[in-house]
Amino acid sequence: MTFVTSAFVLNLDTSLVRPGLRLAIGLSGGADSVALTRALSARAGELGLVLHAAHLHHGLRGADADADQDFARELAASLGLQFHTGHVDTAAEARQQGESIEEAARRLRYAWFRELLAAGRLDAVATAHTLDDQAETVLGKFLRGAWTEGLSGIHPIVTFADGLILRPMLAVTRPEVESYLASLGQTWREDATNSDPAFTRNRIRHQLLPELERWNPQIRAHLANMAALARDEEAFWQAELARVAPQLILTGRPVRGGGRASTNQEAVALDIVRVAALAPALQRRLLRHAAHSLGVSLGYDATESLRRLSTEGHSGQRLTLPGTLLAERTPRELRISPHAAPPAAVLPQTLPVPGEATAFGHHFRAESAAPQPAATIRNWRPGDRVTLRYSSGPRKIPEVLDRLRVTGADRAAWPVVEWQGQIVWMRGADLQPAPGLTLSAEPVPGSADAF
Repeated sequence: MTFVTSAFVLNLDTSLVRPGLRLAIGLSGGADSVALTRALSARAGELGLVLHAAHLHHGLRGADADADQDFARELAASLGLQFHTGHVDTAAEARQQGESIEEAARRLRYAWFRELLAAGRLDAVATAHTLDDQAETVLGKFLRGAWTEGLSGIHPIVTFADGLILRPMLAVTRPEVESYLASLGQTWREDATNSDPAFTRNRIRHQLLPELERWNPQIRAHLANMAALARDEEAFWQAELARVAPQLILTGRPVRGGGRASTNQEAVALDIVRVAALAPALQRRLLRHAAHSLGVSLGYDATESLRRLSTEGHSGQRLTLPGTLLAERTPRELRISPHAAPPAAVLPQTLPVPGEATAFGHHFRAESAAPQPAATIRNWRPGDRVTLRYSSGPRKIPEVLDRLRVTGADRAAWPVVEWQGQIVWMRGADLQPAPGLTLSAEPVPGSADAF
């Protein structure tokens, strides 16, 4: 077998592997994974690798997906690699979990990789993520308002209890991949869904990034560099928090004579004088860490509100945070604790389709070409999801409420309209229209519930 020296080979990071490693390559059949398979197979002896190939059939794309699986099996056989394959129903899983197809496919794929690792026959799985994938990921995270941990993008190594996920191609570009395969005369499979603009990543890949490249031809490399910087920054902050947090985040309530008493529910507190003396960057990190210890991840706006309460608030002032957390300012402390949301005061209201109804300070009108099952006007419930207009998939309602900056008692009683098992209207949100239904909601003049 001829070993081709190319930009692809030079940029492949083999420092991630070690002699004797039992490594499976995630072989989808696409150009990236085929290139990684060919390159590592050519150097397996030199690197001391025990190579396998792993292909997951996602239950999508029918005969094309079957052909992908056959292609991957034949390529593995031609290279003398042991072949692992599995089959999942991604569409059914996405419906059941309220996820987009992209989200469900990724979760199922990594769950299967972990199953292979847990079986004890492999030490690691390598995926063929490229510099282009990294750039798309970072840009997508930036557009969603990610913090440093999100901007760190795709990590070269992810460690699980059962083994490792390795990404040795993060410095390789797609043109380098295709040039390498052309030099070998190696074919690959094309996935038609990679051009479907319904998927957010495809719009970033085919529309947004090419437009940004007109402004800066090096934008992909810069985004990948940002990910590397963010990973190092995040590693520093995690080490700093491990040092500082135990000194500044306290549990229980203070008691006379010193010390702290445990409470019936989890709660944390921070000394406002000590927090005020910290740099804003550390204040934000510390407050987010405190909320995370109670199982809640705060976005920027909630974090800033909490920081202002800590540094500028007054005793007795309270702040309701996402995830039903309550922050309370005392003369000496900022206390954060779980806070049960008050029960909804408005009973569900039936909305005929077609027909009209009034609830939540609004007059609803449902129009349809023919009689349909009635809709229900109600408060949102845990587990509800909505699909925003132009979004790639469903979103949890608390995420949308965060975007709308809804806090306090209003958050728990926020109204939605459910029709045929789908949320088709949510106050303040622009949802994807439901086929066969036209729904409008007009505020009732003078109503305190109208917005």
